[in-house]
Amino acid sequence: MCANASAIIRFFASYSLLLMPLGVPGLKRVFGAILLLSLCGGFVSCGNYNNNAYGGITATPPSTSASNPNVPSKLGFRAFVSNPLSITALGTNGPALNIVDASIDFLSISTVDLSSLPDAGMMALAPSKAFTLVLNPTTNSIAVVDNTHEAVQSTVNLPGTTRSMFVWTDNQTGYAAIPTAPVNTGQGPSPGAVVAMNLPNSVISATIPVAGAQYIVESHNGSKILAFGSNPQAVTIISPSQIGTSTDPRTAVSSPSFDHPVWGAFSADDTTAYILNCGPECGGTVASVAVLDMTQSPPHVTATIAVPAATYGLLSGSRLYVAGTSASGGALSVIGLGSNTVLNPAPIAISDGYHDRMAISTSGELFVGARTCSGGCLSIFNPASSAVVVPSANGDVTGIQPITGRNVVYVCQNGALNIYSTTTNALQTTQVDIVGQAVDVELVDSP
Repeated sequence: MCANASAIIRFFASYSLLLMPLGVPGLKRVFGAILLLSLCGGFVSCGNYNNNAYGGITATPPSTSASNPNVPSKLGFRAFVSNPLSITALGTNGPALNIVDASIDFLSISTVDLSSLPDAGMMALAPSKAFTLVLNPTTNSIAVVDNTHEAVQSTVNLPGTTRSMFVWTDNQTGYAAIPTAPVNTGQGPSPGAVVAMNLPNSVISATIPVAGAQYIVESHNGSKILAFGSNPQAVTIISPSQIGTSTDPRTAVSSPSFDHPVWGAFSADDTTAYILNCGPECGGTVASVAVLDMTQSPPHVTATIAVPAATYGLLSGSRLYVAGTSASGGALSVIGLGSNTVLNPAPIAISDGYHDRMAISTSGELFVGARTCSGGCLSIFNPASSAVVVPSANGDVTGIQPITGRNVVYVCQNGALNIYSTTTNALQTTQVDIVGQAVDVELVDSP
């Protein structure tokens, strides 16, 4: 028997309460790990073997796997999956990034160790793909993971929790919206700010007050940041080049056309920003998309497009896809940017809930994710046929990642990593079983 076999008993005891919130999928993954550890008894080392999508136990990826000798996992086309409950061969659990070979959907035996953190959640990839930010929601800190060495290189402490962050175009600065950040505006405390992080030095380099800042969106060229806070009729525009200068980097744009704005999307040339007004879903009156002319000083609204609901959107080519939930249920709208009109004559029914994830697959299907929905939280829309598929899987969608050059999309839902074929818009035969809880997924390599 393996020298670590006694750890199986300790593992089972430590997870007796954890099994309850995980539900049936969690039970399957945890008991699978127990069986795997039991089987290790016949091998020299329990730590070198792994359950994988091809069945059985193997120590190395198939020979068809893309390879890169410069990274510890030896994989050349990797997807990172954040996992706060990763299981080790000793039966203990802790945060890690699981590494998937995205060329063949194979789970590597290597992981990115996040044991210095108590948790692992949302991620953000640097434009250079040299590093990945991993949010630790328990202590409100961010780990900077070196993608080449597959290891944490530093951490940055935040003044509060965040739902929205990104790495700026300089690959040196990170931004995060902190709705509870303590800020003294000179007129008394007003919580909420967008913080700038100096990533090489692991410090907060600037705090830009934005009351109740919830979400931030960057322009393509990085010259502007849209910040959405608690003001129901205003959007704050931040100019990164003015941070740290004598000029206030903020421009507050107020308009009666705004009704609880929560998200935005920039045109390809960054001359126009499309502001999504949440309306009734957020306690307002009317949902819409406000067209903001960014070439004016200050920017102003030139048109308003009525939609059934709007909490999240994605611009692709000449179309803007907008998702939200109205009194009638989840709705998707397709807006033609040439005419600024809704192209679908009737609302496209999708899952309900609060929509905050969206991505387009290599073959053009739109994947829309939601949280706190009443049934399946993932919707797959085919623009060519206007057909919608809502898979039966329940639970919040917390990550969506199309795989470049392949007709597959990785989706983190209800703690599992599900791999969908865009040929069938259903789960493909080969799946990757993440033991623990899959929270977010990022493709960190080019094909």
